[in-house]
Formats: sequence, C-alpha cells, structure tokens
Amino acid sequence: MPASGPHLVDRYAAVVCDLDGVVYRGPDAVEHAVSALSALTVPIVYATNNASRPPDEVAGHLTDLGLHVRARDVATSSQAGAAVLRDLVPAGSKILAIGGIGVREALQHQGFEVATPEQTREALDHVVAGVLQGYGAAVTAADLSEAAYAVAAGAVWVATNTDATLPTHRGTAPGNGTLVAAVQRATGQEPRVVGKPYAPLYELCAARLEEAPARVLAVGDRLDTDIAGAVAAGMDSALVLTGIDSVTTLVSAPAAMRPTYLLEDLRSLSAAYVPAETDYSWWVCGQDRRRVVDGAWEVASKGTTIEAARAGVACLHEALDLGDLDDDAVQRLVPEIDAWQ
Repeated sequence: MPASGPHLVDRYAAVVCDLDGVVYRGPDAVEHAVSALSALTVPIVYATNNASRPPDEVAGHLTDLGLHVRARDVATSSQAGAAVLRDLVPAGSKILAIGGIGVREALQHQGFEVATPEQTREALDHVVAGVLQGYGAAVTAADLSEAAYAVAAGAVWVATNTDATLPTHRGTAPGNGTLVAAVQRATGQEPRVVGKPYAPLYELCAARLEEAPARVLAVGDRLDTDIAGAVAAGMDSALVLTGIDSVTTLVSAPAAMRPTYLLEDLRSLSAAYVPAETDYSWWVCGQDRRRVVDGAWEVASKGTTIEAARAGVACLHEALDLGDLDDDAVQRLVPEIDAWQ
C-alpha cells in the first residue's frame, strides 16, 4: 500500500544538505540527486566540511551538474571557522591562514587581516591573534610548523574539521584531521573545531536561513559527521543510503549518531514518510512486520526494501539499548535488512 500524507520535506522550513555522497561523487552527480533537489520548494543550504574550496567554486560545480545555486547557498567549514574567530578575537585581527584559498577568503570576508605561512616565516615579528587551519593540498610541514609556533605563543586556534581521511580519485588520502593532529602533537593544545560533527557549521546554516535549528532538516550520508552534527545542533536529520554509511553501520550507531529518518535517496524528501512503530512486541513499517525471537528474525509480513530497513533498524536499536542483544548478535541479523551493502 503506497504511503499517503504530506511530503517529508513539508515538515520543515528549510534543508541543509551535505555534498559528497549525497549530491555528487567526485565530479559526477549522485543518481536522482539533481532532479530531487530541483523539485524542492523550501530553501536549501549546502554544507561541506571541505575547507579548501571557496563557496563560489562549489556553487559552480553544482550549477554544472544542473542545479541553480549561488555562492550564498553554500556554507563551508572555513566560513564557520572565520565566524567563530570573529567572536573570539578583536575585529580586524591578524589571523594565520593554513589551508586552501577557501580559508583565506573566509577570513577576509569577516574583515580579518590574513597572514600566510610564508609571511610569518619571512618576518619573525609577525604576531597573529589566531590560526584558522583547514585542508589544502599544498599544505607543507613548514606550514604546520608556523601554525604550531603561533599556537604555542598563545594564538586562538580554530580547526575547520578533523576528518581523518579524504577520498580522492586515487584512493584515500590524509585529511585535515591528520594535519591538525600534527599541530596538536607539537603543542599539546586542542583546537576549537567548527565543522561536522560539531554544531557551528550547522548553526551558521540555520542563521543564514533565518530559521531555528528545529525547523531545519539536515541531510547527509555519514553518521559520524552529518548526523552527529545535526544532533549536536538540535536539528532533525535524514540519512540517505547513497554514500558512506549503510544500514549495517546504522544499527550499531549510538544515540548521538542516529538519524530521525532513513531514506533510500533524495527522492524520498518529496514523498510521504512511513516511520517504524511498535505494535506490542512487533516493529512495523508499512507492510513490514518483524521482531527478534531467540536471536533470529521472526517476520510476519515483508514490506519493501526500505520498510524492512526502517522496521529492522528500530527493532535492533531497541534490542541493543535494552541489552537484549550485543553488537555481534545484531550484526548477524543485519544482512536480511540491508539491501545496500
């Protein structure tokens, strides 16, 4: 029986959408993403932990894919970092920029005087009030040394994100978190982190949309960044199964990484949402009705693939939270409900 009722997105005033794994993979659009996003009638802000690219470059990429996006519709962790620094140091302060052009442009937009690592190396009397550290493909060990010297001297240190890895067309490369860890090791200090899974990037998006976080839906493909960041910011969230995380990883996620909704892809935003609900000892979603008995599935009726996933995840989360099953037992039950493995 098809779902009826209002579309999922109609519950919210706006959407904050992740990019990699949700809208595109590398240079190419995720299947259905462009048409699904173009069909939405609420404002969308695209939020990315990628600190190296400026918003107009990201907007150009999205426009090339067929979306109508302005630079203002893109929020980066560099912008969130510069906004946080605005509240921590005097206006117009000199800030050391570590990373790509996106870091420098974000600082300039907030009215800071930008110092590059080359400038602080050449003029030892350069004193900076803060350091904004983001990813850049050309960041060197010498640049990290300048960051360490500044932090050790008392500069306020903000990191755009601490993603340990970065997916590239050749495989997995060290991400900004690896570079931040080098400065941490050298200084013994901890940065303020603004990108997902922390709240500031999502808070920046909500402010730009002029909406309370509770009226905004965050959409992403990663539990440890997109969904955890939404939980931290007080936003509802939707996990789409087009990127990194799957039903398999979701069933073991702690409460702080659990999404409000589970979606096949972005088309589900413009459809009625059928949640999983309890019926005595059963979990039910649409036509799917199941429970776990003696460590095995008991299925009274099978629904669609997504209905089975929603009912199954809810059932296994309950079992884990109550201590009825351990994670090993849960993982043995996952294959039947994870068609996206």
